[in-house]
Amino acid sequence: MKDTLFAVIPCYKEEEVLPQTAETLKTVFDRMIASGKISKESRIVFVNDGSTDRTWEIICSLHGKDTLFRGLNLSRNRGHQNALLAGLMTVREEADMVVSLDADLQDDPAAIEEMVDRYHQGADIVYGIRKDRARDTFFKRFTAEAFYRTMNMLGAQIVFNHADFRLMSRRALEGLASFREVNLFLRGIVPMIGFRTDTVYYERAERRAGQSKYPLRKMLALAWEGLTSLSIRPIRIITVLGLIVFVASLILLIYFLVIFFLGRTVQGWATIVISVWGIGGLQLLAIGILGEYVGKVYLETKHRPRYLIEQYLKEEPGGARQETGGTGDDSGKTDVGMESKEISYPDKGGNEDV
Repeated sequence: MKDTLFAVIPCYKEEEVLPQTAETLKTVFDRMIASGKISKESRIVFVNDGSTDRTWEIICSLHGKDTLFRGLNLSRNRGHQNALLAGLMTVREEADMVVSLDADLQDDPAAIEEMVDRYHQGADIVYGIRKDRARDTFFKRFTAEAFYRTMNMLGAQIVFNHADFRLMSRRALEGLASFREVNLFLRGIVPMIGFRTDTVYYERAERRAGQSKYPLRKMLALAWEGLTSLSIRPIRIITVLGLIVFVASLILLIYFLVIFFLGRTVQGWATIVISVWGIGGLQLLAIGILGEYVGKVYLETKHRPRYLIEQYLKEEPGGARQETGGTGDDSGKTDVGMESKEISYPDKGGNEDV
């Protein structure tokens, strides 16, 4: 029996590019179905992350015309990572493997077929990795590479030049479901799952239509979210800085005692001001970083759902139907139907390529 492949595509205000994305992915899926690489039960799932344009309307239209397409509508905008997780957790019990990619078609859909080949060769997780950044501006290339190196240096082990274009087996998805973080950074969590991994290299294309949903401000926020969600090394750096300042203060104490007994004491405003401002700034920085971690602990202890599902467009024998309800909590209930039952995920739960 052939394995079933699902594609999960988070969408936020993608009305301009969505029809082209659907057509391109349909071509790829039809080719793999015809060659016998995947089952005819394979599906493409668009996750609407609270878009305010015609994105959901287009998804509904695609679903009505072709059962290959499904739609998942979140109750409100929850950010790229939560929207992606919602799609993965919704389809994980139906699919043998799931590939995730962005709706802008910058991730090469043709690479999906090679990912499926690696899956059949035994890989549970296949990472899509950019070959190079020749098309990026100097600023984009510099900041992106600095992001990956800084994240790894500070203890957040992520795959270099990999965003969220990846294929995961059902076993890997079950492993992902056991991670309960509210502060979600999937490209850092997925490598923690383990199992056998492989890589596929591809050329990243220009965005086909629309505008990037991740300006520099959001990219920096994503980097900080990932760092503070995956590593405590910044807190250890504070400890080291505190030790350095303490040792420096002891050295200065000895120095001032020596010049005092030598009778060369001269009070200087520069020394006082630099000391006060330097140590004060370090203290404020330390309090801010510690506060960030305390805030994340606060959010984790509240156990709020990462997303709420308003509608899930899914076909069934005899016609299409619309399922409603569903949460991204750890309620333990299964499936979702016309009675608005909760979707059962043993966990709870914004992203342009970096």
